[in-house]
Amino acid sequence: MPVYRDEGVVLRTTPLAEADRIVTVLTRRTGRVRAVAKGVRRTSSRFGARLEPGTHVDLQLHEGRSLDTVTQADILRPYGAVIAADYARHTASAVMLETAERLTSEERQPAIRLFLLLIGGLRTLAQGERAPGLVLDAFLLRALAVSGYGMALRECARCGQQGPHQAFSIAAGGVVCPQCRPHGAASMSPAAVTLLSDLLTGDWAAADVSEVRTRREAGGCVAAYLQWHLEYGLRALPHLERA
Repeated sequence: MPVYRDEGVVLRTTPLAEADRIVTVLTRRTGRVRAVAKGVRRTSSRFGARLEPGTHVDLQLHEGRSLDTVTQADILRPYGAVIAADYARHTASAVMLETAERLTSEERQPAIRLFLLLIGGLRTLAQGERAPGLVLDAFLLRALAVSGYGMALRECARCGQQGPHQAFSIAAGGVVCPQCRPHGAASMSPAAVTLLSDLLTGDWAAADVSEVRTRREAGGCVAAYLQWHLEYGLRALPHLERA
């Protein structure tokens, strides 16, 4: 069987038989792959904690018909272990990992931009210098954008009229002007729209001084928008802890 090497982030693990696990990894060059890590659940396993969710790893794999096989794993950065010490950061990372898996609907399709966004988001969470909710929302907005589901924030999602606009329609794709506002569109505060725009463009100086209620409003819009495009809820989202 062909052997290949790639770096990646462990997204999820699933028990297999008595001692094995199926590991889902978003890799830099290959995209999302699933592989069997044999014997990893044994205390004597040479892999040990190297294949835990959120870990940035260097892998060597045998390519199989349905599942690949992990033959070597080395930790590049233990983001998952560091983040797990704080519940707010841990729940934010869980949503990020699940989102990355859901946005890569096909296996072995390279998604380098999504991979780099995930690495950057996990690194920022691990550093602990920014609010986990802001880091999460920035990742989600950018991940949706690179996946073709960008949220319109500066202009009307329907007619393109420049804002600011204060009506938000998930189905329309973001903020909408008064003339295009559909039935059921939500009203957003100008501060929440500005915060979302700051997170999307990386204006952290402005985002870091935002009010808690503004962050909650913006985060709720991002979560609803994400689940609309994924077509069903994320398992990790109900456990998310926001400030």
